[in-house]
Amino acid sequence: MEYQHLIALVTFAFVSTVTPGPNNIMLMTSGANVGFLRTIPHMMGIIFGFSFMVILVGIGLVGVFQSYPILHQILQVVSVMYLLYLAFKIAKSKPAFSNTTQYQPMTFFSAAGFQWVNPKGWTMAITTVSVYNTTSDWRGIALISLVFAVVNIPSVSIWTFAGRQLQSLIQHPTKMKYFNIAMAALLVVSLSQAL
Repeated sequence: MEYQHLIALVTFAFVSTVTPGPNNIMLMTSGANVGFLRTIPHMMGIIFGFSFMVILVGIGLVGVFQSYPILHQILQVVSVMYLLYLAFKIAKSKPAFSNTTQYQPMTFFSAAGFQWVNPKGWTMAITTVSVYNTTSDWRGIALISLVFAVVNIPSVSIWTFAGRQLQSLIQHPTKMKYFNIAMAALLVVSLSQAL
């Protein structure tokens, strides 16, 4: 891959991973509710889960959707339903410092699996493989996957850290409740990327 092409890929990867979307909204929510350290498995699940998704999309999953468009429509419906479920869970969750049910951050495997129903993730993976896989072979796909893994580290860290910084401002259970409701609403708004 040429140097200029690589710079364009890194720029696209950073912009697409650092901008608001379901992953980042949930990371900020988790950072605010349970802090940075307890959110690390969630962060790592996004990093590895999305990179793995890029590999599978690159080696032929796009072709399956082109051959069977109904599968893509089914995936969209499942994605919307799952995001609505997550938004409901976030809106109803209690913060970790509450005496009632604690907020549960996503596990590594939950976050990795979430990439498969994340509308923004699908858009990013398909666009990246279509535009930046100039060699049309496994090396190009591996490079794209590696770039996203590396670029996702600061992206997920920024959102989790921002949530952690908010923690001191929303220590009161009522403020945390409204914060979680606002984050759930933003998660629902992010569905516009899928529709």
